[in-house]
Amino acid sequence: MKYIKYLGLTLFLIGFGIFTSAIFFGNFQVTQQELDNYIAEKGYKSEYLKTVLSDAIVTDEQLSIFEFSSRVRTAFETSNNHHNKLISKYNSEKNWDKKSEQFQYIVFGKPHSLSYDLAKKTSKGFFRDEPNLAWWLTFGLGIFGALLFILPNVILLGKPGIKNDGIYFESSTNRGLIAWLVLIYLVVFYLLLYFMPDYVVNWTFIFDPISNFFNGGNASQWFVYGFLYCVIMIVMGIRMYIKYRHNKYQIVRTTSVLFFQIVFAFLIPEIMTSLNMPGYDFKSAFPLDYDFFFEWNIKSLQSSGAIGVFILAWGIILTLIIVPVMVYFFGKRWYCSWVCGCGGLAETLGDPYRQHSNKSLNAWKLERWLIHSVLLFSLLMTVVTLYCYFSGTSSFIGIKSQWIKDAYSFLIGAWFAGVIGTGFYPIFGNRVWCRFGCPLAAYLGFVQRFKSRFRITTNGGQCISCGNCSTYCEQGIDVRAYAQKGENIVRSSCVGCGICSAVCPRGVLKLENGPEKGRINPTEILLGNDVDLIKLLNNQ
Repeated sequence: MKYIKYLGLTLFLIGFGIFTSAIFFGNFQVTQQELDNYIAEKGYKSEYLKTVLSDAIVTDEQLSIFEFSSRVRTAFETSNNHHNKLISKYNSEKNWDKKSEQFQYIVFGKPHSLSYDLAKKTSKGFFRDEPNLAWWLTFGLGIFGALLFILPNVILLGKPGIKNDGIYFESSTNRGLIAWLVLIYLVVFYLLLYFMPDYVVNWTFIFDPISNFFNGGNASQWFVYGFLYCVIMIVMGIRMYIKYRHNKYQIVRTTSVLFFQIVFAFLIPEIMTSLNMPGYDFKSAFPLDYDFFFEWNIKSLQSSGAIGVFILAWGIILTLIIVPVMVYFFGKRWYCSWVCGCGGLAETLGDPYRQHSNKSLNAWKLERWLIHSVLLFSLLMTVVTLYCYFSGTSSFIGIKSQWIKDAYSFLIGAWFAGVIGTGFYPIFGNRVWCRFGCPLAAYLGFVQRFKSRFRITTNGGQCISCGNCSTYCEQGIDVRAYAQKGENIVRSSCVGCGICSAVCPRGVLKLENGPEKGRINPTEILLGNDVDLIKLLNNQ
């Protein structure tokens, strides 16, 4: 069985290596006709832009993506600077007609996104010409190899029970060299995906046939990300099934997050797009779906007819009614551990790193300050956005709508949720984003802490202080401290993953939904398992 695992690891690394190296393959030779067609398709009106682009990339040289991107970005920047200088010149001359004429020649957009659009149309090479073969050499080998590495654990793990043996002796799971290499790769991956999509244009070619099948269009970097997200969750979900195969709660919970990610977050939006409807993830609630109330989204939904109005109404109802009601009955676990895609990735891909969550008091203080600050930031952004939308102005109490939206999208949507939230799994644990940054988790936490039937009950008399519960709590809760005192665990950060209960060798912990009365126990030392004493303390 071990040889099968080694074979699987080898195949995975080969597929992984080919996928990663795809960035460096291909060449970009643009003909004048291709450039003219591109400019006509985009509706660019500047002859100067056409000239500088032609000088930059219409060449017999075989340009790499890095050379191509640099030249394209420089050309767009040069063109915009040229027209901005003319605007300043005509403004000083008070030649208003000439000044306003120049504005139509300015090209707006992120430089790397402009480069990506052109690279997508002009790239040549293996990954564009043979996307199906490229898929099998990358994802095919990667998936097959990963499964060969994972499946033998059905036998190797032996008797019933959750095996975490040697987890602190492995370089990959104890902040060793492998863990740091994984962190670096994930961080670079997210930086490229969010900020330099033109560098990974070859990845999109691999998925063009799949994207065309689902929505009738070629793949973007976001389609690549969505598909990759689902594949990783499925493969690592199989690992979860094997590792926790004797725990029904973990099996059902894993099945749930896989279903909601694959069907609601990926398939339904892609099918809706193919039917010329707005692609929408019906499980994504505000403020996690932070751009739901952006002007462009509201206008897009309003122009989409009945389905757009329904989505707008559904998003509001989901946030204001369904979310708090569900938290009242089932705790925030119904969303964070059973539905949410961020939580789903954390529970599957991030499961090997859950022991790295910081349980210190300082970490708890930082957690409360950060997550509630992000929630306030998102609410302020939404108030400013809606005020500007309905009033027709560009700012509210001196805060410009576009500025605060860009700031939130960059700092929270890209850096915190993506680069840090996922990239730092191997070092800081699998719930960095959920614990410290997710505004929806903060909202759910308020309801769970003060108005919910959910709690984790403890049987203090059975606790042997082994510390397994605290070690594997991904939210950094010192579960053992509660268990030793026989207190209910009611924390706004608890996502109800149930791992603390699963790894407890004595059955001390139990996830329950019960009456609100007596839900939060006072902080007093309880002795043994005296039910009358517990009742007495709860009634104080």
